[in-house]
Amino acid sequence: WIAQDVDILLPCALENQITPEALAKISDKVKVICEGANGPTTPDSDEIIKEKGIYLIPDFLCNAGGVTCSYFEQVQCNMNYFWPKEEVLDKLDQKMTRAFHAVHNLSKEKNLYMRDAAYVIAINRVADAVKLRGWV
Repeated sequence: WIAQDVDILLPCALENQITPEALAKISDKVKVICEGANGPTTPDSDEIIKEKGIYLIPDFLCNAGGVTCSYFEQVQCNMNYFWPKEEVLDKLDQKMTRAFHAVHNLSKEKNLYMRDAAYVIAINRVADAVKLRGWV
């Protein structure tokens, strides 16, 4: 599957499936890798992807829809109120689109690799939450 002549590669099944050996097989046509699986890319492969200039949507952004919907379920249960399917899908679309744009925009503004931009945003959010809770 990894040698397919495609523009967008979606590793969606296994961890550590994108290795340096696997990267050597991917088509030069591949411009985007969307990590649908959890941890599909090994750290050394990540460096190669970065060097090649392939646009990567990291796993914890690309496949966050399921956990986001789980959060929506928790919110609905806590409120003892249930949203129609269309409302859930609309909220999911808005949340995922905002998250993607935040990472993409930071990546462009600071000339960061997409995974690095996603980590910067994630770490800043955790730091803000820690401060708001008065833990530091």
